[in-house]
Amino acid sequence: MKVLVTGGAGYIGSITCKALEAAGHTPVVLDSLLTGPRAFVRDRIFYEGDIADRALVRRIAEEHPDLEATIHMAARIIVPESVEQPYEYYRDNVAKSLELFDELTGLGLNRVLFSSSASLYATKDGFEVTEDDGLAPASPYARTKRMMEQVLQDMAAATDLRAVILRYFNPIGSDPGLESGIYVKEPSHVLGQLVLAARGQKPSFTITGTDLPTRDGTGIRDYVHVWDLAQAHVRAVERFDDVLAAVDEPSTVINIGRGDGVTVRELVAAFERVFGSSVPLTEAPPRPGDAVGAFANVDKSADLLGWRTELTIDDAIESALAWADKRQEILGYE
Repeated sequence: MKVLVTGGAGYIGSITCKALEAAGHTPVVLDSLLTGPRAFVRDRIFYEGDIADRALVRRIAEEHPDLEATIHMAARIIVPESVEQPYEYYRDNVAKSLELFDELTGLGLNRVLFSSSASLYATKDGFEVTEDDGLAPASPYARTKRMMEQVLQDMAAATDLRAVILRYFNPIGSDPGLESGIYVKEPSHVLGQLVLAARGQKPSFTITGTDLPTRDGTGIRDYVHVWDLAQAHVRAVERFDDVLAAVDEPSTVINIGRGDGVTVRELVAAFERVFGSSVPLTEAPPRPGDAVGAFANVDKSADLLGWRTELTIDDAIESALAWADKRQEILGYE
């Protein structure tokens, strides 16, 4: 199967491309390289450009008439930045995606697998959320994801477009082969920050939010190894039609997570256990747009995709530390 992957030069995108290849499929990468590094594309079929460039999307379709699905991952993703730069987030995540979806529909490329986010969920007692639970996106980033879910649901109801929406929980770790991983010099997410503090590249790790309504006052998340997440995409494109037939709808939402909640303090303890020594810590209030958190009920992904996670949080921490030692060789910087 040949699959168009927008954002295929990014962290999750490049690892998903590798998982597709491992399963015998061929990814076709469309990426602007606004953030993702060219090195992550490797020798894959690659088009550098914007997802809203309709002429480029048409050319890709003409040159690859055997495309069977699109995995749409291209997006801006940093929550605090979205609070500071809402225009850029709504333009790139919403307006440009609209152009892409309309062009794909016109080309008859009707299978869209969309990267959404668990940051949409409202805080819930017990913190375990199903796909039908309430939503309360707390940042412009999260609201762009919610908007695009609604766009896809409406377009699927009105056109031949069909959508499987994956709500990611918190991807961590790197490609097990250490060919790609987190690429930004100072990642905003928790595990990347822990790696920097452990390696002495920043003075301490900051726990943002210590009086939240969780068991230890810190945010709760569902941390899923990025390789497991990539495998979920492979299952979703392979079973795309069967998934929608099973729910008897033109679109559906599926949680992608481990299915258990881990607080920030618990993740720090796991990191220190794997790393073998303590990490200097500081505490601060929550960042703008931060959510208390949730973890996934994963029954639907098991039923429809035949997918559950196989790798542990310790596996993800080990791979993140190994990638931190390897990435200078690939990207030219630590």
